[in-house]
Amino acid sequence: MIDLVESALLKKILTKSRNIAIVGLSPKENRPSYQVAVYLQEAGYTIIPVNPGHESILGESCYPDLQTIPAKVDVVNIFRRSDHVVPIVQDAVKIGAAVIWMQLGIVNTHAAEIAEQAGMTVVMNRCIKIDHTLFFGIEPDQSI
Repeated sequence: MIDLVESALLKKILTKSRNIAIVGLSPKENRPSYQVAVYLQEAGYTIIPVNPGHESILGESCYPDLQTIPAKVDVVNIFRRSDHVVPIVQDAVKIGAAVIWMQLGIVNTHAAEIAEQAGMTVVMNRCIKIDHTLFFGIEPDQSI
C-alpha cells in the first residue's frame, strides 16, 4: 500500500508528464514492456522507444540510447535488469529528464542516489501501467 504523500507524487508525475522514454522496449507483443507501451499510448502519452536493435516500435522512431532522442523526455521508464540501470540513469541526468521510473522487480539504490543527487524524482520497483490504472481507473484495452 502506498502512503498519501507517495500517492500524491505518483499522481502528479502521471498527470504532468507527457513524453515517456521506454528503455528496453521490446517489439514482441507478449512482453511487459510492449504491453505497458501500448497502454501508455492509448492513455495519451507520447512514448519514445529506446532499443538499439530496432528502427521503430509501435509506430514510433526507436533510438539506440537516451542521448540520441531529439525531443524533451519527462520520464525515463526502465525495463532493463537492475545491474544495467546506472548508465541509463547517467544518460537521463545528461538529457535533463525529470523522473526515473524503474519497473516492477528493478531496484538499484546506487542509480537512485545518482538520480536524486541530480534533482530527479525516482520511482523504483513499481509498474507505471498499474499505477496509472489505480489513479485514473481506466484500462484502454482490456486485452493487455
